Amino acid sequence: MPQHALSFGIEEEFLLVDLASRDVVRQPPAALLPACREEFGLCLAEEMFQSQFELVSPILESLDEGRAWLQNSRQRLNSLTRRHGIGLLGAASHPFADWREQLPSDSPHYRKLFADHGDIAQRSLVSGLHVHVGVPNEYDRLRVMNRLLGWLPLLLALSCSSPFWGGRDTAMASYRRCLCGEWPRMCLPEPLPDQQSFDAYVGLLLAAGALQRRGDIWWFIRPSARFATLELRIADACPLVEDALCIAGLFRALVAWALDAEDDALGGLQRLLLEENYWRARRLGCSARFLDAQGHGEVSASEWLAQLERLVGTQAAPESFRQAERILREGGSAQRQRQVLRTAQAAGLGERQAQQAVVDSLLEETARVQTAAPRSPQEVLASATPLGG
Repeated sequence: MPQHALSFGIEEEFLLVDLASRDVVRQPPAALLPACREEFGLCLAEEMFQSQFELVSPILESLDEGRAWLQNSRQRLNSLTRRHGIGLLGAASHPFADWREQLPSDSPHYRKLFADHGDIAQRSLVSGLHVHVGVPNEYDRLRVMNRLLGWLPLLLALSCSSPFWGGRDTAMASYRRCLCGEWPRMCLPEPLPDQQSFDAYVGLLLAAGALQRRGDIWWFIRPSARFATLELRIADACPLVEDALCIAGLFRALVAWALDAEDDALGGLQRLLLEENYWRARRLGCSARFLDAQGHGEVSASEWLAQLERLVGTQAAPESFRQAERILREGGSAQRQRQVLRTAQAAGLGERQAQQAVVDSLLEETARVQTAAPRSPQEVLASATPLGG
């Protein structure tokens, strides 16, 4: 089935940052949430923390539509928050925020999550990019999902944006995905063969009281409980609009290819390869080398991307692959953040000031609506607003 026949949607999570301190706000101004709800209606969703918002797109039919939505909605939300002295940070983690100081959302669902999961929930001060792709009713969503699982570490590698946590370099490209591993049912999908077995699995957990609702299966890809879609959840939040669109375009192409692809013949070996490549992606991101199921030993991310382009062929818009190549050539968000930190330190800034420079770079990238290349670390430092400005 051609990719253009598949509708999709994008959900982006953002942390709210005080523009004076560059820290995540503990509690936003009381007037901010009502103003954002009035502006966005159902397209604005509360997240786990009071300091976190999610923008939910309408159903999209093309990447151009997606670009227009992301650019317009980010611009409007950023304009609203800045009136209250708050900026939007679109990376998966904040460089130095203290997760212990953050307040949970007031919704009953999130209050129950925090009560049930304690510090696991409290530590989850991270943001993801979620992409829904519609699957026609005549296809079994679990079987489609199983066919494309092996490629998902590549999408994570392209999106990695959480190298720092609590003021420290974690040595990970995606520390967010490491934190996700503390939760039940939030990493690899269970090895279920089809939708019927998935429904039986969910029904068993619901009957046992292990789930509050069907949507509490949080695998890094899952059949949506609300829509006839597959939902990608592995990706870190992307500061740059074009990077988010790249992930959406590649995932959409993978779903289109997997609709009529053959079931994977590797069986248990596929899962072992997936586990290893998932680790390599969250550890090293774009610079990782991955195990190749085709018998080629290890391949670079660029080589793996080229394999993907040959596999999905015309299912993907060429712009998605060209953007992915740019990310791999120039470095993704995790690499850019570390470079900004090193440049700030080399300029003589103290540790906290250097971390604030990283925050400035992420705020600028998140707010940018044009498609220009990311600014150099030197340009970021030269234009940084003085603390308290």
